[in-house]
Amino acid sequence: MIRRACVKDIEAILRLLVQVNMVHHEGRPDLFNGPATKYTSEELEELLKDDSRPVFVYEDGNGVEGYCFCIHQQHLNDNILTDIKTLYIDDLCVDENVRGKHIGSALLEHVTGYAREQGYYNITLNVWELNQGAKKFYLNHGLGVQKTVLEMIL
Repeated sequence: MIRRACVKDIEAILRLLVQVNMVHHEGRPDLFNGPATKYTSEELEELLKDDSRPVFVYEDGNGVEGYCFCIHQQHLNDNILTDIKTLYIDDLCVDENVRGKHIGSALLEHVTGYAREQGYYNITLNVWELNQGAKKFYLNHGLGVQKTVLEMIL
């Protein structure tokens, strides 16, 4: 079942956030600290109340096994950008113990349906180059490259 996350999901979400962080830490320890989460329990509790930042969870009999953090983006009256509504996927994670069971696909399909129902023009997200599995997953699900961010380490 996929639904909006609620306060009772915070502990499971924090556990999954550590898994995501460790993928990034192992790939780029120069940028990402080891076991950590990008949100505290208190921050998550506030975020879950914000309708412009919906968080969806995949739950079955074993509890929460995946999540998808989304952010509403729109540049109203910008000098160069149009006023389209974009749903930005800030983070999508499936528990490493149940990957390969199409939970990520189900979450992405759910979020896509939500975006269509809410009148969004597109869905965007960022994928770190170190995470080739995620990059392949998104490309296989119809997302394409919109822009590329380059870096020079000094």
